Amino acid sequence: MRAAVHTAANEPLRIEQLDDPTPRAGEVAIDVRSCGACHSDLHVIKGELPFPTPAVLGHEVAGVVSELGSGVSGLSVGDPVVTSFIMPCGQCGQCSRGNEEICERFFRFNRGQGKLYDDDTRLHRPGGEPVWMYSQGGMAERCVTPATSVYRVPDGVELSDVASVGCSTMTAYGALRHAANVQVGDTVAVVAAGGVGSALIQLASIFGASTIIAVDINEDKLEGSRRLGATHTVNSSEVDAPAVIRELTGGRGVDVAFEALGAVPTFNVARDSVVEGGQVVVVGIAARGTTGEFDLATIARRKLQIKGSYGAKPRRDMPVLLDLVARGQLRPQDAISRRYPFEKVQDAFDALNRGEILGRAVVDLA
Repeated sequence: MRAAVHTAANEPLRIEQLDDPTPRAGEVAIDVRSCGACHSDLHVIKGELPFPTPAVLGHEVAGVVSELGSGVSGLSVGDPVVTSFIMPCGQCGQCSRGNEEICERFFRFNRGQGKLYDDDTRLHRPGGEPVWMYSQGGMAERCVTPATSVYRVPDGVELSDVASVGCSTMTAYGALRHAANVQVGDTVAVVAAGGVGSALIQLASIFGASTIIAVDINEDKLEGSRRLGATHTVNSSEVDAPAVIRELTGGRGVDVAFEALGAVPTFNVARDSVVEGGQVVVVGIAARGTTGEFDLATIARRKLQIKGSYGAKPRRDMPVLLDLVARGQLRPQDAISRRYPFEKVQDAFDALNRGEILGRAVVDLA
């Protein structure tokens, strides 16, 4: 099969021939149709998130089941499916407590070493050299992943529209539902209107937020945010964004501010935009070593809540999201602004790095 292989920091992805991966017990092989280009992958490409090489990135997969490992039930060869980027083992202490978004084995084996949970990769070059997996390694014509991260796409839903559900949409849902528990009538700000930010805006509207303020420095992204459901937009390169947010909320600030990029300037805007007792939810994945500042006296005096949110709970949340898509309430395809053929996979990440992608870019492999 062909795969886009990451060989070293800041080097272009190389399309290589790898051996077809085979599922083992409890795993599923998927013929990949589309894969989203995510900022987390870009962090790895740029060396900002340490990861072993050579590796295949890509964790927003839409495809068709091609083979089932032993012990897998509820899926059949030929099923259209999407994957969640978090692959819960279902057995560790965190999974047992319902915290599968911080599955111990996922972080130890996959994010730490590029392997699955038997301490081995499923990817190899023709000579036998191992190639490591970032989640399922979806920037390839075929991938293998634990069945716990595979979800059948409902009938009538276009497969190419839903690749991003398993990362950007699921991440947004986890931040809104589990971290912030946004309620009908709440006011929210989404700081950085990229892939995750776009999904936050869409879902905040579904959750019944009364005011949704999108903040970015790119006017095209802000215009896209309005189409996705933002009630107001703020260009933080032109105005004092926290001050404008307070004006838009009658001087009080928002109930929840979501930081969706993982950068100091966006964190500062989110931090300074919430009402007393409000929540600052950090969703964006920052480069290792990035630090933000917060006045400890301000936290206590204003009773502010600072929370981190990573993904969501796949086995609970992915069926909910796919049901919303099937009923037409959630349209992840509206956030897709560019599609690239597999041969142009590096172009997708270059455009993402330049800040040109509105919402999500998707790489089509078939």
